[in-house]
Amino acid sequence: MTKFEEEFNYLIELSGKVLIGQVDAETFEKNRIAFFEKYETDQQQALPVVPEEVTEWISEDIENNTVVEDILTIIITSDDKDLKEYGLWIKKNPVTYVIARTLGYTVEKPQLFYLKHIDFCKTDKHYDWFTIKHSDGPLNHLRVEKGQKPSTIDCKFTQQEIDSMQTGSYEQIEVAE
Repeated sequence: MTKFEEEFNYLIELSGKVLIGQVDAETFEKNRIAFFEKYETDQQQALPVVPEEVTEWISEDIENNTVVEDILTIIITSDDKDLKEYGLWIKKNPVTYVIARTLGYTVEKPQLFYLKHIDFCKTDKHYDWFTIKHSDGPLNHLRVEKGQKPSTIDCKFTQQEIDSMQTGSYEQIEVAE
């Protein structure tokens, strides 16, 4: 194991101890700063990819200069569902969190899909039918000329949204960027 890997693993171990209260946040912060000052010029690495839903929280942590210990206290005592999910993400990705907060990050763009109704499209010679979500909640269908794709963002769904629906007779089509 290289010196870099040893020191990085120590930093990960230390961040875990902060999470369970064995080490105070100030000690962790000093070690983290020393590590990155030593290696940031030596190790040019790609920025970590972070889900879009946690970027707002990371930015807020950076802006408020919130220490990890305080972040965890806030998350544990909060009733906010999104904040709890952020806490779970930090718990599952401590290294990514530390790197993202210290060096920056790239926002993960979720893959989007159109949902084309198979049965409607078979019976209609002129139009394809795509699922569309309205701002007030209900789903409906939008007709589009055969061979074309919908031009509205309201017809694009993430895999997570699709998984939460009952999409029995739909073809899932990737949205090209």
